[in-house]
Amino acid sequence: MIEIKNLSIKLGNFSLKDISLSINDHEYFVILGPTGAGKTVFMECLAGLHRINSGEIWLDGVNATSLAPEERSIGYVPQDYVLFPFLNVVDNIAFGLRQAGYSRADIEEKVKYLANLMGISHLLHRETHALSGGEKQRVALARALALSPHLLLLDEPISNLDLQTAKYLRLELRRFHRELGMTTIHITHNQREAEEMADRIGILNMGKLEQVGKPDEVFFYPESDIVSDFIGTPNILKCDSYQTLGQGLVEVDCSGLNIVLPHFGDCVERIAIFPRDIYVSQTKPPGPEVNRFKGTITGIRPSGAIVRLDVKVGENTLLAEIPNHIFEDMDLAIGKEVYLIFKLRRIRAYEGKKT
Repeated sequence: MIEIKNLSIKLGNFSLKDISLSINDHEYFVILGPTGAGKTVFMECLAGLHRINSGEIWLDGVNATSLAPEERSIGYVPQDYVLFPFLNVVDNIAFGLRQAGYSRADIEEKVKYLANLMGISHLLHRETHALSGGEKQRVALARALALSPHLLLLDEPISNLDLQTAKYLRLELRRFHRELGMTTIHITHNQREAEEMADRIGILNMGKLEQVGKPDEVFFYPESDIVSDFIGTPNILKCDSYQTLGQGLVEVDCSGLNIVLPHFGDCVERIAIFPRDIYVSQTKPPGPEVNRFKGTITGIRPSGAIVRLDVKVGENTLLAEIPNHIFEDMDLAIGKEVYLIFKLRRIRAYEGKKT
């Protein structure tokens, strides 16, 4: 278990401000925030790479605030992996074990185990400069895990990978976590990555921890405008009734809007739809009527590369977003009618009230 008490640090013009946080044993905890929020600084403080100005860091009941990095039993994978370029894969993984004085037999056994776990047994004698991004990440993970740390720190572990590799490695990271039973802290700026992977999420912005909760709690119940703005100001609709349609689909009634969405589980209390996942059309689109609604534009707000539209549909006012260049080609104005289509697979469901 990790207990962080009133942690503060000032580095140049940037500060982490009075952060208090408890992370449970074996939990997969994600720190989510925009670039410049202080995520890496926070992680480096846990790893012992910065001397904090005030506060305490407790690891498994031990006050680790003044401990050197090598005394904290932490495995750390930085964003750029920092593999030793003069060593091959075997020697990168074995480096910490040799420094710690493990026997040759023990090193060989541990390297073999980690290589099998990471699926890199065929790469053991490869030079690191010849590896792909995903392969480098696996080698860096194996090296971080070699000394059986109590805590694993992952700094944007997927950000430099292509979409297909990133999707695969998200699943792999969760598998490694389950198999090893290790407490993990993962930092990212990618909201979808955080939602898919986290047991709980902490939202960090400008050095301040804004909110901590399960992904659905943060998503459906943002506690501040900062959190709401960061997650994209989703349309959150309360469901008055619910019925199962079969084949993994349900239909909910949200103040007169009958919306179909994929869902397995208990009665849906709320749904959420991101503005970017609502398609806007000036003419009635062809096809089935499912999740297609007619509404009236009540507001138009340019915001950088997008334009935000407030559209009143029955008793609900929905926020939709369209790219600026598409808006310029459309004849849209306040008072005009438009058609909205909700992307079925992008609708999120929340089953119960926040506890």
